[in-house]
Amino acid sequence: MTIFCWHCLCFLFISFCVLSAVLLLCGAPMPGATHLATKVELTISCENLMDMDVFSKSDPLCALYINTSGSQWYEFGRTEMILNCLNPKFAKKFVLEYYFEMVQKLKFSVYDIDNNTYDLGDDDFLGEMECTLGQIVSSRQITRPLLLKNNRHAGRGTITVSAEEITDNRVACFEVSARRLDKKFLWWSDPFLEFFKQTETGWQLAHRTEVVNNNLNPVWKPFRIPLRSLCGGEVERPIKVCSSFQVEFECINPKKLARKRGYKNSGVICIRHCQVLTEYTFLDYIMGGCQLNFTIAIDFTGSNGDPSSPRSLHYINPDGYNEYLAAIWAVGAVIQDYDSNKMFPAFGFGAQIPPTWQVSHEFPINFNPSNPFCAGIEGVVAAYQKCLPEVKLYGPTNFAPIINHAAHFARQALRQNTASQYYVLLMITDGVITDMDQTAAAIVEASRLPMSIIIVGVGNADFSAMEFLDSDDKLLRSPWGDVAARDIVQFVPFRTFQGNRMALAQSVLAELPDQVVSFFNSYNLKPPNKSSQFSPS
Repeated sequence: MTIFCWHCLCFLFISFCVLSAVLLLCGAPMPGATHLATKVELTISCENLMDMDVFSKSDPLCALYINTSGSQWYEFGRTEMILNCLNPKFAKKFVLEYYFEMVQKLKFSVYDIDNNTYDLGDDDFLGEMECTLGQIVSSRQITRPLLLKNNRHAGRGTITVSAEEITDNRVACFEVSARRLDKKFLWWSDPFLEFFKQTETGWQLAHRTEVVNNNLNPVWKPFRIPLRSLCGGEVERPIKVCSSFQVEFECINPKKLARKRGYKNSGVICIRHCQVLTEYTFLDYIMGGCQLNFTIAIDFTGSNGDPSSPRSLHYINPDGYNEYLAAIWAVGAVIQDYDSNKMFPAFGFGAQIPPTWQVSHEFPINFNPSNPFCAGIEGVVAAYQKCLPEVKLYGPTNFAPIINHAAHFARQALRQNTASQYYVLLMITDGVITDMDQTAAAIVEASRLPMSIIIVGVGNADFSAMEFLDSDDKLLRSPWGDVAARDIVQFVPFRTFQGNRMALAQSVLAELPDQVVSFFNSYNLKPPNKSSQFSPS
């Protein structure tokens, strides 16, 4: 069914299933729809539980607890109880909302149920296991020993937790053009398309294309709309559009139709191609074997101040704190769950380093160029603390060498033509970039690689130049005219979060999952350990 109407704007509604498209001949569009949360389903099983009953086997139940803050845990839910079983496979699932940018701590506690009371305190404790949701989804399945309250092993008991993403990751891929559109402004129009989905309260915007300026015969760039945004995933029958022909719909202006003899239409919308595909999600890639490689770069320029002075940004107070360490812990605590070997290269820039005391803009803080890796975030922190008294803070503040260093490895990963590696560079700095032109060029080049850059500004300097690199409104352009393929930079000033590590991590990492997905999908790269569950339908 096709519905047409005009009221200052030209609308085209195309209904197949619950699809509606709108052509607008007007000015620039407003921001689009919001991102939907990801849900993960956890399945629990245990083996070799302790037998606490005399005349029968234990009757196990598993309770899931979620950490809210510090040592505070609240019960999220319980599985069913299984009678007389030391190797239970629980049918009850736990469905959690998953946030990549947060450390979501979980505790699985297993009890032998001996009575009908709800309180688990009077039941025999069979052991527990603590982990993060990130650790589970990055491995798809983990098996850990069950521990007693004193951290001793609960016999030979183990618990296995498996994760599966709950989502409709199908997308509708469109290629659309139009011809002979009406002139909206005297002799021109700036058309764009809007797609709406039908809801109980009316039509809701699902997608808006780019504006094609001053063109009555526009051809829009190919675009994708998630089916969950387009029609809530409720497709009554398959949609199939053959590439050998295109579907056309006339735009009719009712006023012109009534007044003008011989009026035909105000233009034609051509659906040149429409195909429903499955688009892989962030968890598809992570659970399918993609590794996030985390590199840290620390500003050792003289503007930070003498590290021995409490006024210095590098001064470590008696509690072991400064803003550099806080940023490393905040971001690293999240990222480390997605790197299997937990070995992180860490570099400094802007310091004079021994033994020649030449200024270096790319030196390993463990002073081992052949092996700049540190064991875990703890290793990065230890190397940073040891490095501080060994170097002389100097300058200038050059970003390009470090970005190009990380890009070198991302480029090697791209040549493998797999979605197995993605690189995340964390740069922590206190001041204005000296090599802005070279930095912009390096970022533009890195935008075509499996790589993202996080910049955290510490101290009270003017960080307006950083906002230029974090090109949320329009893509970054190098001084030589090259345009970035995508936005890969996220900048935040540390002072905004007043020492709140969790809020800092959420802010700088929130965009990363979409950056990973958009890059691999743009290259049509599947998850590396692709099994039947990842096959597009």
